[in-house]
Amino acid sequence: MKHHKPRKIIVAVAPTGKRIRPPSLNPLTPQDVARQVIACEKAGASMVHMHVRDQQGEQTEDLTDFSATLDLIRKDSDIVIQGSTGGLTDLTLEQRCVALDDARVEVASLNMGSINFGEDVYVNRMPDIRYWARRMEETRVVPELEIFAAGMLPAYMKLVEEGVLKRPYSIGFVLGVRWALPANSETLFFMKTLLPEKDVPWGVIHAGMQDFSLLATAVGMGASVVRVGFEDSAYFASGQAALTNADLVERIVSLIHQMGFEVASCKEARQILGINS
Repeated sequence: MKHHKPRKIIVAVAPTGKRIRPPSLNPLTPQDVARQVIACEKAGASMVHMHVRDQQGEQTEDLTDFSATLDLIRKDSDIVIQGSTGGLTDLTLEQRCVALDDARVEVASLNMGSINFGEDVYVNRMPDIRYWARRMEETRVVPELEIFAAGMLPAYMKLVEEGVLKRPYSIGFVLGVRWALPANSETLFFMKTLLPEKDVPWGVIHAGMQDFSLLATAVGMGASVVRVGFEDSAYFASGQAALTNADLVERIVSLIHQMGFEVASCKEARQILGINS
C-alpha cells in the first residue's frame, strides 16, 4: 500500500480580541502581544494576523505600536506576518491599509465585499477593494481574500479578470459573523463547492467560536489554513476559555496531529501561500 506524505496545515493566530474576560489574558501592549505570539509560534503557529491598534485595542493609523510589536516578534520568531486592512472603523481607505507600509508584513487580509456586521455595516466597496489590491501589489504583499458571503467569490473573480488581482493569493472563509455566513458544516461545504479556482489554498476563520468542530471539519475538507486566537474567540470547548493564545494553538495543533495531518513550519507556510515566489 502506497503511503502519502501527510498534508501540512498552516495554524494562524489572531491574538488580540475585544470583550475578552478574565482569566483569559488579552494582549494589548507590544510586549504582551509579542510574548504571546512568540509562544504561539513555539506551539506550532506559523502565521500571525495583526491589526494596527493602539494600547487600548482600538484601530489606528499610527504604526508606532504595530512596528514596535514586530521588532519584538522578529527578535525571537520567524512567524509569517499578516497585516489587516479590515475592521469596523471610521478610518479612511488609505489609513486602513497602513500596515502595508511596514516591510515585514508578508500577507494581508483583503475583504471582498460589504456585509451587515451585527448592528453595523462592514463597508468594503469595489473601488476600495481595487485600491487595497493595488497597494498590496505595489508592496509585494500576498492577499488573503476574506469571503463573508457567496457573492464575494464571483466578485473576486471579476477582479482577477480585470487584472487587479494576481496570483499568489489565498481564500479565507469567514463564518460566524452576525449576520453573514453561519458557522456550520453545511455552509462550509456549500462555500467550498462554489470555489471558482480549485487550486487556490483556502482556510477558515470562525468568529465567535465555542469549540473546534468547524475547524476540524475544514481540515478534513482540505483547508490549508485554520485560525485561532482571541480576535475570534477565547473558547476551545463549551464554556472552557483559554488562558493565553498559545493554549488555543497547542490544542488545535494536537487536534491536527490526531487527525493524521501535520502543521506547517514558517518556511512551509511561505511556500503554501506563495510568499516570495
